[in-house]
Amino acid sequence: MVLRIRFGRGPNIGVKRRKNRRIALAIASLLTPAAFAASVLALWRLAADMSWTGSFAISSGIFSHWQVWIGVAAVLQLLAHTLNKYGKSGDSRLHPQGQKSI
Repeated sequence: MVLRIRFGRGPNIGVKRRKNRRIALAIASLLTPAAFAASVLALWRLAADMSWTGSFAISSGIFSHWQVWIGVAAVLQLLAHTLNKYGKSGDSRLHPQGQKSI
């Protein structure tokens, strides 16, 4: 005796190209405050060089220069912008008629 069990076809499972959008948005939301902190450190180092504040916390090494902190802040903000763009691209649920949010 041969018993055959037939199952109905389930939903099609396809490969989603942008499955990590939520992770990208989460990381981007953390990078903006990090960029702000880096710019604050740059301003502190610059003010310390002009004797407006006390000594800077990092007295030697590569991170003792304000130019490095400005560069780090710029790179972090660029990454946050790129991840936000990636995370929000092709998301028709947020803006059904293609309208931009304010």
